[in-house]
Amino acid sequence: MNDKPITDLVAAFMRLPSVGQKTAERFVLSLLKSGRGEVGKLTLALTELSKSVKSCILCQDFTTQSPCGICNDSRRDHGVICVVADTTDAMAIEKSGAYNGVYHMLRGTIDAIEGVLPSHLKVPELMARMRAEDPKVREVILALNPDIPGETTMLYLQRELAQFNVKVSRLARGLPIGASLAYADEVTLTSALKERKEIK
Repeated sequence: MNDKPITDLVAAFMRLPSVGQKTAERFVLSLLKSGRGEVGKLTLALTELSKSVKSCILCQDFTTQSPCGICNDSRRDHGVICVVADTTDAMAIEKSGAYNGVYHMLRGTIDAIEGVLPSHLKVPELMARMRAEDPKVREVILALNPDIPGETTMLYLQRELAQFNVKVSRLARGLPIGASLAYADEVTLTSALKERKEIK
C-alpha cells in the first residue's frame, strides 16, 4: 500500500476528524475491494458536493441554496440569532423543538492551543450581519460548548456585540462543563434554551 494514489488517499482521509492512519487505510482498502463502480459513485458524490454546496449568505451554514431554508423561512423569528460553533449544534437545537429563531455558524471556536483565532471563524460575517440587520435583531444567544474554547469565544463575542443595542444571552448552566451540544439530550437542551440568561 505504498503506491502514491493509495498513500495520497490515505492522507486525505486522515484529514477528516477522528480518522487515524489505520482507519484511513481500512477505508482505502474497502474502496479498492469494492471495485470501480463504488469508487465512481464516491467520486461523483464528492464532485456534486463540491459543485452544489455553498455557504448561506446569512448564517454561513452549508447549503445548496442561499439563503438557506431556515434563513428564508418567514415563520422563523429573525429577531433572535443563535450563534453556534457548527451545523451539528444547530441540528441538536432544532431537534429539541424549543427554538424558532435563526442561526449563525462560527465554524469552530477560538482555541489558542490549536491556533484558531477569531479571524479564522465566521465572526466578521456575524458583525457584518449585525450591522446590516440592526435594529431588527433583538437578541443574540451564544450557544457554544461550556468548555475553555467555547467560554473564550463567548467572552470575545460578548465584547464585540457590546457595540450593538441588543440583548446578549447564553444557554443556562443545565449543560455540564465539558459537554458537547451535539450529544446533549433534548430535555437538557430545551431547559438550557428556556433558562438562558442575559450576559451583563
